Amino acid sequence: MVRLQFSVELAYEVTAPGTDFVFNIEAARTHHQRVLAEHLSISQTLVPQAHVDPITHNRYLRLQAHPGALRVRYDATVDLAHHAVAPELVGEVWVANLPGAVLPYLYPSRYCESDRLQGFALQHFGGLWQGYGRVMAIRDWVAGHVAFRSNTSDSHTSAVDTLAGREGVCRDFAHLMIALCRAVNIPARFATGIDYGADPALGPTDFHAYVEAYLGNRWYIFDPSGTAIPMGFVRFATGRDAADAAFATIFGRVESHAPRIRIDAVPDDEGHLVLPRHRAEALSTDAGAH
Repeated sequence: MVRLQFSVELAYEVTAPGTDFVFNIEAARTHHQRVLAEHLSISQTLVPQAHVDPITHNRYLRLQAHPGALRVRYDATVDLAHHAVAPELVGEVWVANLPGAVLPYLYPSRYCESDRLQGFALQHFGGLWQGYGRVMAIRDWVAGHVAFRSNTSDSHTSAVDTLAGREGVCRDFAHLMIALCRAVNIPARFATGIDYGADPALGPTDFHAYVEAYLGNRWYIFDPSGTAIPMGFVRFATGRDAADAAFATIFGRVESHAPRIRIDAVPDDEGHLVLPRHRAEALSTDAGAH
């Protein structure tokens, strides 16, 4: 088990009255991700509304801010008790046997145009063994053929764009891998959160986007960007693509400041400190869909 302690600080200057925010910065509660303690502070005197999606476990925080400075801070301590299994034991699930809640992750979406990449995906991955290894082969291909470069994409960049340009940031890697998985009938979804163990050369700790693929009746974690350690991912949200899992969606005029994020591994109740590390096993923090 890994215990992680983290904080997220967001800062804005609200320039218009009646500006609405929908945040998704609270750790999801799943069977293998347990929130031990958490605290939310908001600089303005507001009455936020909370909503938890019963399927994805996404936790939405909605508020309407007054003009002026707005600071939102979330602190939490989380235990990650990963489900881990040998990759060769994890097979694909026939479409006929997929739970209904998983079906949306087979279809093309705004940033993951799997229908346009079907020929490419079948040519490169269609003949591989149908299981965890095939998804890892897709992950490895994306990691090996796309360069991580900041400021090379924007909110309009899709999987097709990333395949053509061969560069991007973590969300672009995730979109491309998701689209290629769906193109060979493997359900895949976009996941966001923060991570312990990212390469310091990439800059300060930031939000991270990765992939969860549905295999063996469970969602397994993959990091196509290769910039972090999957064992250290704290999940905030999942969705079809980035449009479903933004850490902040704003309806109004604001000036945004760079988020400030801190994350540390801390000892458990018995004093044991476990640091996230790269592992050969297939890892999951979700019990699957029903």
